[in-house]
Amino acid sequence: MISKTTISKILDSAQIVDVISDFVSLRRRGANYTACCPFHNEKTPSFSVSPSKGIFKCFGCGKAGNAVNFVMEHEHLTYVEALRFLGRKYGIEVEEREESEAEIQQRLKSESLLVVTAFAQEFYSNALWNSQRGRAIGLSYFKERGFDEETIKKFQLGWAPEGRDGSMSSAAMRAGYKKEFIVSTGLGIEKEESGDVADRFYERVMFPIHSLTGRIIAFGGRTLRTDKSVAKYINSPESEIYSKSRSLYGIFFAKSAIARLQKCYLVEGYTDVISLVQSGVENVVASSGTSLTSEQIRLIRRFAPQVTILYDSDAAGIKASLRGIDMLLEEGLQVKVVLFPDGDDPDSYARKSTPAQLKDYLQNAERDFIEFKIELLSADADKDPIKRRQLINEVITSISVIPDAITRAVYIEECSIKLKFEQNLLAREVNKLRKVRHPYGGYQQQESYSESGLPSSIPDINTGEQLPQFVRNIYCEPAERDLLYYLMKFGECPLYGKDDEIQSAITVSQFILIELQNDELEFQNLLYKNIFEEYYKLREAGQQEIQKHFTNHQDSKVVEVVTSILIQEHNLNIKQFVAALVPEENVLSMVVPKAIMVYKAKITAIAYQELREEMIKLKPGDDMRQTELLGQLQTLMNVRNQLSKELNRLTI
Repeated sequence: MISKTTISKILDSAQIVDVISDFVSLRRRGANYTACCPFHNEKTPSFSVSPSKGIFKCFGCGKAGNAVNFVMEHEHLTYVEALRFLGRKYGIEVEEREESEAEIQQRLKSESLLVVTAFAQEFYSNALWNSQRGRAIGLSYFKERGFDEETIKKFQLGWAPEGRDGSMSSAAMRAGYKKEFIVSTGLGIEKEESGDVADRFYERVMFPIHSLTGRIIAFGGRTLRTDKSVAKYINSPESEIYSKSRSLYGIFFAKSAIARLQKCYLVEGYTDVISLVQSGVENVVASSGTSLTSEQIRLIRRFAPQVTILYDSDAAGIKASLRGIDMLLEEGLQVKVVLFPDGDDPDSYARKSTPAQLKDYLQNAERDFIEFKIELLSADADKDPIKRRQLINEVITSISVIPDAITRAVYIEECSIKLKFEQNLLAREVNKLRKVRHPYGGYQQQESYSESGLPSSIPDINTGEQLPQFVRNIYCEPAERDLLYYLMKFGECPLYGKDDEIQSAITVSQFILIELQNDELEFQNLLYKNIFEEYYKLREAGQQEIQKHFTNHQDSKVVEVVTSILIQEHNLNIKQFVAALVPEENVLSMVVPKAIMVYKAKITAIAYQELREEMIKLKPGDDMRQTELLGQLQTLMNVRNQLSKELNRLTI
C-alpha cells in the first residue's frame, strides 16, 4: 500500500494540464483548456480541463476526474499503477507499506515466473528467426497464413524446437533460472524417475499470451504435423500468473482501440485475432477456444458496452456457444453477431479481402443477437409445435437475463412481431423466469411488471406523471445530486448571507443536515450517501480543502460525481452576461430550502406508492390494517399538499 504522504506528494506535483498534455493537444479557452476528447470520437471539442480545480470533464461522454483518473482511464491502469506512473514522471519515489514475509515470497515468486516466461518468449522468437528448422517450418507457416514480418514481431510469435535442436528448459537453467519456476509456469515437465525437465512445447509454432499490461503469462502451441494422434493445440496449464478464465488473447493490443471505438469483436482463435489486426481491425480479442466466463466478460465490459461475435458458418458450433452469449446479455452488454459466408472464418475472410472490404462486411453483416437467434433456431419451427415451443423458450430465456427493464420490454415487443406470438404472454413468461433462479446466476430481487412487459408505475405527486417502478431506486438521484451540489460549492457559506447578523450563524451544510435529520431521511443512492456522510467528517477543513479532498479521492466514482458537480458546461458568453447574473451565493436562502423541499417531495411520492401497493395486497377482511393504511395515506397527502405550497412559495 502506498503511504498517504507519497500520495499527497504525487497529487501536489501532478499538474493536470501538464499530465494531460502528454496525451492530448490542449488549447487555452479563458481560464480553462479544451480539446477533442481522447475517450470517444468527436470533431467538436467537448473535453475541458480546469487547472485551478485540477480536474477534467468531457461533456460528450461524461468522463471526469483528476490527473490520476485521467491516467487510469487513458492507460487502463489501476489506481496504484497510475500513482506509480505519475511518480516516475515527477521523480517521486513511491513508498509502500512494509509487506509481510508471506506477501514478499508470493510477489517474488510471481515475478520470477514472469521473468521465466519472458525468457521463453525470447527463446522461441530467436528459434523462429535464427534456427534452420524455425525459418523453414515455423516462419514459412506464418507467412503462408499471410502474416507479415511486422505482425509476427508485434505478437512475438515463435517456434519451439525439438529437444535435440535445443531444449528451452535446458537453456533457461543454463541462464540461471531455477527448475522450480520453469516447472511452475508449465513450460517444463519434471520427470519423476530422473528429476530431469522436459519441454512441454516442442516442434510447434508458438503464440505468447499477454496480460492486460503486456507481460507474457502463458503460451499456446500449434503442431504442424498431420498426425491426428497429436493434439493440434496445447496451452500452458493454469499457474500463479495465468488463469485461463480471466484471460483474453490479444487484450493487451486491443484495449485502447476497444475503449476508443466502444466496441469489441470476439473471435475464437489466435490466428483470427492476428489476421483481423493485420487488416486494420484492432479492437478484437479471442476466447482461445474456451467457453466464455464471467471474468472474461467483465474484462470486456471494463472497456466497452458492445460486443460483436464473429462466427463461421458452422451451425452446430454456433448453437453450442449460445449459452455464452446469454452470459454477455446478463452482464448488461449489447450483443451483435456477424456470420461469415460458407467455408469462411474470420481468419480466412480477412486474408482474402482487402482491409476496406473486411470493414465493410463487418459493418453491413452485423445483426442483433436476438434476431439472429430467432432465425438460427426457427428451421421447421413453423411446422412443428414442439420445436416452436423450444424456440420461444430459448428466446425468452435470453431476454429474461437482460438487466435493463426497458431493453427487455423493447425485445418483448419485437419478438412478439417476429414470432407472431401474443406480447402479453411473452411478457408473463419472461417475468416468471426473472422470479426464479437465473440459468447462470443466483436469485435476483424482482421488479413488478405489467402485462405489457413494462414495469408498473407510481405517480409523481408534483406533476401526476406516471413513473416506472424501476425508477424508484434512481427517482431521488437528481434531488440528492442538487443537495451535494450546494454542499460542495457553498456548504460552509452562511445560508442567509453575511449581512444578516441574526441568521448568518447557520451554514448551508448545517441547514441541510438539520432538515434531513428532523425527518429521519437518508440518501437512496449509496454512492451519494457515502459522499454526503464523508463531507460532514471534513467540514472543519474549509470549502476549498473539502473540494480538493473529493477531487483527489481514491475512489474514481467519487471523483467523477464531484467533478461533474464542480464543472458545468457553459454555452453563454460569460463576459457579456456577467453583469446581469445574480451571484448564486445571494440566493442560497431560497434555492437550498427549495432543493430540500423537492427531495422531500420525491421521498413522499415513493412512500405513498409503497402504502398503495400494500393496500392492494391486503387480504379481504383485514379491515383494521386497511383503516390504518388509509390514515397514513391521508397524512402523506397532506404532506404533499404542504410541500406543493412551500415549493410554489419558493419559486424564483
